[in-house]
Amino acid sequence: MEKAILLPLYREKIKSYITFTDEEWDVFIDFLNIKKLDRNECFVTTGKICEELGFIFKGSVRYCSIVDGEEITGYFTFENNFVTALKSYLTGEPSLYDIKTLEETFLITISKQHMQAMLEHPLLCCKMERLGRLIAERFNVLFEDRIKSFIIKTPEERYLDLLESGQAIVQRIPLQYIAQFIGITPVSLSRIRKRIHP
Repeated sequence: MEKAILLPLYREKIKSYITFTDEEWDVFIDFLNIKKLDRNECFVTTGKICEELGFIFKGSVRYCSIVDGEEITGYFTFENNFVTALKSYLTGEPSLYDIKTLEETFLITISKQHMQAMLEHPLLCCKMERLGRLIAERFNVLFEDRIKSFIIKTPEERYLDLLESGQAIVQRIPLQYIAQFIGITPVSLSRIRKRIHP
């Protein structure tokens, strides 16, 4: 995807976070990069420092970890959302999980180095502080929702939540990853699907 096409779209998409004057935008875009990842390619790797904040234009990713020798999917992110290993990005500590693409994925990214430069830039510093705060708040809300779903919802309710997300998840994601995400075996997921989709 061409930068000339993506940048105006990106400006529109992030208006719910921040808006730029034309002067600010012209400076801001010099700090952005376009990244294309193939299917099953890592955006973040376990044990390495996450150096980028990404915004997905097309595609999807899953957050996954190795538990007792088995890869477990903990979360998904789709189009029009930010993606990063937030703690690693903010602290410089190694990531505790991988973020892998589920399909060919196009992102706009901001490196940690570029983010720091913008935070020190007189024209952009206030906007980037706001953007960083709002993204961190969004990640925190998603994290709390994820914990709450495991406390108060059944696996079937968690599956229905996925179906209602509007991302055509069942068509885009292998069922084994969906089963891991809602905390059940593929066999149990199959039973739930038969009840819901007879």
